Amino acid sequence: MRWSKQVNINYDQGKSGVELAPNRLKIGLLVNPMAGIGGAAAFKGSDGAAAESAKQLGYRSPSAERCARVMALLAPIYDKIEIITCAGTMGADFCHGLALKMSVVYPIETASHDSDRETSAEDTRQAVKAMLPLKPDLVVFVGGDGTARDVCFIMDENQLVLGVPAGVKMHSGVFALSPDAAARVIQLLVQSELVAVRLADVRDIDEEALRKGQVNSRRYGQMLIPDDIRYLQHVKCGGVESEELVCLDIAAFLDEICEPDVYYIVGAGTTTHAVKTQLAGEGTLLGVDVIKNHKCVARDVNEKQLFELISGQPSRIILTPTGGQGCILGRGNQQLSPRVIREVGLSNLVLVATKAKLQALAGRPLFVDTGDSVLDSTLSGLHSILTGYDDYVAYAIHSPR
Repeated sequence: MRWSKQVNINYDQGKSGVELAPNRLKIGLLVNPMAGIGGAAAFKGSDGAAAESAKQLGYRSPSAERCARVMALLAPIYDKIEIITCAGTMGADFCHGLALKMSVVYPIETASHDSDRETSAEDTRQAVKAMLPLKPDLVVFVGGDGTARDVCFIMDENQLVLGVPAGVKMHSGVFALSPDAAARVIQLLVQSELVAVRLADVRDIDEEALRKGQVNSRRYGQMLIPDDIRYLQHVKCGGVESEELVCLDIAAFLDEICEPDVYYIVGAGTTTHAVKTQLAGEGTLLGVDVIKNHKCVARDVNEKQLFELISGQPSRIILTPTGGQGCILGRGNQQLSPRVIREVGLSNLVLVATKAKLQALAGRPLFVDTGDSVLDSTLSGLHSILTGYDDYVAYAIHSPR
């Protein structure tokens, strides 16, 4: 099977769609085993030395768990798919022992003569080069924006691609909402259902600038993706919140109802930054900070620091969704791990957003992608969102499946 040129002709005419023949779907599988390792460590990314520093602190990448989740969900259709992948942690480890056809085209251990070395951006690019001659119907990669950049550098725009989110702050529009959502898209393709396609932007940020509080997002190209708004995320919107007075109203109301001797864990974002400033007079724009009795007791914490600080203590989490995407948990705030969320308690989750931010979603639900499917399901449903001074709206949170 192969996506025909008709795909792009239809795309140009605004009538994108493909239908597969009833035989095996050939999937190129590529995993970045270091993706997202810097998230829980509060490093704002995993580029360069950040990955090694996070590893030394005992953190690990979520990419293995996320790839394993996708493969487990595909079990009912193993006889209808064929996997083209790389050796070891770049793919094959997640396919061994499964009842499916698999071929390894990039034997990284043999090529490097060192099975313990870390993979690199060059490994990703060479792996994509090795896959393409076998004409995969769909290339699935597990990683973040950096991985998407490396894949895009090699990829032909006629090749269908799908990203499984495992990075820290994914700005690109090539990712499924979650591993469950990625598996569902693959199932739709295997079932020969008509699936729309479109070109989506690949974007990445300067992580060094981000650690200094500056958001510099750059477009690196486009890749062809299955287009289903139920399962694919949008490109993240950047910029400073324009409704400053609304943010101040939200912050003022939270200040009024703030309880003594309670730890307030406040996430990243412009809306929540106004809350930090109101409650403590300071706070990071892009980090997770902890406030107690109107003092910032911890700035830009990592997951371990946060869990140790609030364990057994009365706590609240204040979050705002990412602009344009609507993600509550799982993009840029991996410090708020499932164990942290459960320790705080689901009833102590406070969501804040301006109405303009919610309206910009054009009816799409908010979503969560914590890596814990049970927790994601529990968080699904209608939630109250604080949108002004003592002003709430009900809005749906979705667990992509």
